[in-house]
Amino acid sequence: MILTANNYHSPEANQQYMSVSSYKNYLECEAMALASDRGEYKRTQSNECLVGSYLHAWNEGSEALEEFKANTPDMFSTKGPTKGEPKSTFLFADQMIDTLQRDSFCMYMLEGLKEQIITAEMFGTMWKIKIDTLKENDSIIDLKSTKSIWELQWNAFYKGKVSFLEQYNYFRQMAVYCEVERLASGRATWLAPYIVAVSKESPPDKAVIDLKDDERAAHELILVEANLPRILQVKSGEVEPVRCGRCAYCRATSGTTEIISYHDLEEAI
Repeated sequence: MILTANNYHSPEANQQYMSVSSYKNYLECEAMALASDRGEYKRTQSNECLVGSYLHAWNEGSEALEEFKANTPDMFSTKGPTKGEPKSTFLFADQMIDTLQRDSFCMYMLEGLKEQIITAEMFGTMWKIKIDTLKENDSIIDLKSTKSIWELQWNAFYKGKVSFLEQYNYFRQMAVYCEVERLASGRATWLAPYIVAVSKESPPDKAVIDLKDDERAAHELILVEANLPRILQVKSGEVEPVRCGRCAYCRATSGTTEIISYHDLEEAI
């Protein structure tokens, strides 16, 4: 299957290829991930996700931005002097874009080939990635929006506060991107990974973050390889998926079958 911008997120593509987002879904809830890959379940897109998509459309170019506006009319005003502009709930999105546009270094980092789709076989299965900005033979740049660049967030796994990079597993994402790109190109080494981050504060903050850490990237890839056999068994239908019992998909598709102890609620924290 040849991937394009139009079919990249299709159920057919998701079933044929593994991706970072699909891998993440399987770690969260196998039942939800399998239903998502098959096109039987689609997560509701939050306002935060819409803003992220808006930023990526802007980064891709004017044609992609106009297409995004046409496909998400509820996000934009349709009449009056503000026609075509984000509604009040999303006004900060334009502030974030303006912040990036006024920063020459951020704009330099975002220069390059946009939304590059790359595929390669890794750990016995085909992977797909879409790179926000690719500087050929140099670097991979991912554009991220976040509540705050500097504020630490509570993480249940680490049982402590971590940066937004750790909270959303961006080291893992960039490790996979670098390895898939390396395999596809036949290069012996990884390109340099960077994140251009912009915050949702008023006024927005911005930063260019260097994620180059070969030891950390190698560790992330070891974990991906270790988890992949089980994920592929679930994805192929060889084994039944395990339900997490707590995600939106499980809440919508399961019934009550047992009595739980109040201790279970405390252990879930």
